[in-house]
Amino acid sequence: MTTGKIAHPPIATRDEWLAARRGLLTREKEVTRARDALSAARRRLPMVRIEKDYTFESADGTVGLPDLFEGRRQLIVYHFMFDPRWDDGCPSCTWYVDALGDLGRLHECDTTFALVSRAPLAKLAAYKARRGWRLPWYSSHGSDFNYDFHATFDETVAPIEQNFRSVTMPMDEQPAEGPGLSVFFRLDDAVFHTYSAYARGVEGLTNTDSLLDVTPYGRQEDWEDSPPGWPQRPTYG
Repeated sequence: MTTGKIAHPPIATRDEWLAARRGLLTREKEVTRARDALSAARRRLPMVRIEKDYTFESADGTVGLPDLFEGRRQLIVYHFMFDPRWDDGCPSCTWYVDALGDLGRLHECDTTFALVSRAPLAKLAAYKARRGWRLPWYSSHGSDFNYDFHATFDETVAPIEQNFRSVTMPMDEQPAEGPGLSVFFRLDDAVFHTYSAYARGVEGLTNTDSLLDVTPYGRQEDWEDSPPGWPQRPTYG
């Protein structure tokens, strides 16, 4: 509806608005229940052991994938688009990181969040300083990590990997880099891949609750439908 040159919602009485809002609330609750069921199913996904020894460059030197956990059980990696040829990080990935709130609760849930990009560490460090970010950021420059987890896709990507990416974006529309998020789980010294999401599947994962929803253990609250033995505690306890 428009009045003059300003587009706006239709104008209604308070009773008309309340009836419409209650109708929408019913649909919102359906979406919430469906999202909870989806998260419950995600917690039951199998996981795949990582056999390759990936290396990353950090401020503390060369580290392996197990080091990115910082001693915790779960690891969430955001594949930040930063091609080695670029001088700046991807604008949309930058907006994503800017939107992240306080992730301290992740640590309370035995979970670490980290950024990984293909650009050399010096470029990442300079961009991180300019943005004022404090999140751990690792360079996978020279490794297969981004390719193996479908965050980089060019002529070196196998057809089966292209099919995996095409779930979210046709190959003929893809750049060499794409936003993505991968989740890993650690059992002693063994690391397992549990989940990945790309493109619009990542855009809403900017707070602790939504990030925990994509991990094997979830929010670890007693209302959740989780497998027996999963760590859980009272939501308000």
